Amino acid sequence: MMSAIVVRDAGRRRSGRGGRGALRVVERNTLAYRRMWLAFVTGLFEPLLYLLSIGIGVGGLVGKVPGPGGQPIPYDQFVAPGLMAAAAMNGAVLDTTFNFFFKYKYAHTYDAMLATPLEVGDIARGELMWALIRGGVYSGAFLVTMLLLGLVGSWWAVLALPAAVLVAFGFAGAGIAATTFMRSWTDFDFVNLALIPMFLFAATFFPLSQYPEGLQIVVRCTPLYQGVALERGLTTGQVHWTMLLNCVYLIVMGAVGLRIATRRLRVLLQP
Repeated sequence: MMSAIVVRDAGRRRSGRGGRGALRVVERNTLAYRRMWLAFVTGLFEPLLYLLSIGIGVGGLVGKVPGPGGQPIPYDQFVAPGLMAAAAMNGAVLDTTFNFFFKYKYAHTYDAMLATPLEVGDIARGELMWALIRGGVYSGAFLVTMLLLGLVGSWWAVLALPAAVLVAFGFAGAGIAATTFMRSWTDFDFVNLALIPMFLFAATFFPLSQYPEGLQIVVRCTPLYQGVALERGLTTGQVHWTMLLNCVYLIVMGAVGLRIATRRLRVLLQP
C-alpha cells in the first residue's frame, strides 16, 4: 500500500516536468493579473514618456548624433531603441525582484505551489517565463510606437522584438537569482543602485564615443548595453557580427541566473 502511494506521488511529481509545470505558474500569474491589469499596463507608459520628452523634445535641439558604425542619425532614432531595451529590462526586473520577493516572503505563494505536483524548477522557470511575457509586451508596444512615429529605419527591426525578449531573459534570470539573496525590502536599494546608473549611462541617451576611454570599457561590460547595442543596430540597419556576442552575453546571463535561482530556491523552500 505504501509503495503504491509513493509511486503515485512520484507520477504526480513527474507531471510537472517537461515545461508543463512552468506553464501552470504562468497561468496562475495571468489569472492573478485579471483584477490588476492597470498595474500591468502602467509599465507601458514610462519609456514612452521618456521618448516623447527626451527623444523627441530634446532631440529637436540636439539634431543628429553618431549612430552604429559612426553614421549620423536623428537623436530620436538614436534614443528610441535604447529605451526599448530599457523597457524589456524594467518589465523583467519588476516581476523577478519586487513581485517575486513578495510572493516568496510574505504571500507564501510558492509554499502553496509546492503542495501541488509542481516542483521548485517549475516555479523558477514559470516566473522567468512570465517575466519574458511582461518584458515582451512592454517592448512590443514600444516598437509599435516607434513604427507609428517613423523611428524605424530598417527591415532588420523585425528582429527587434525577439532581441528585446532576449534582453528580458538575461535580466529575468539575474533578477530571480539576486532576489533569493534578499532578506528585506531595504535590500532592494541595491537593485535601484544597479539599474538607474545602467539606464542613464549604458549608451541609452549618449553615444558611447562621448565617454572617456576607461568608462567606455565599463559601459561595454554592462548588461543593458548589450541590449541597447542589439536594438540600435537592428532598428537602424547597422548589423554587425559583434551583435552575436551581445546575444551570447545575455543568454549566458539568463541561464546562469536561472540555475543559481533554482538551486537557492531548493534550499529556501525545501529546507
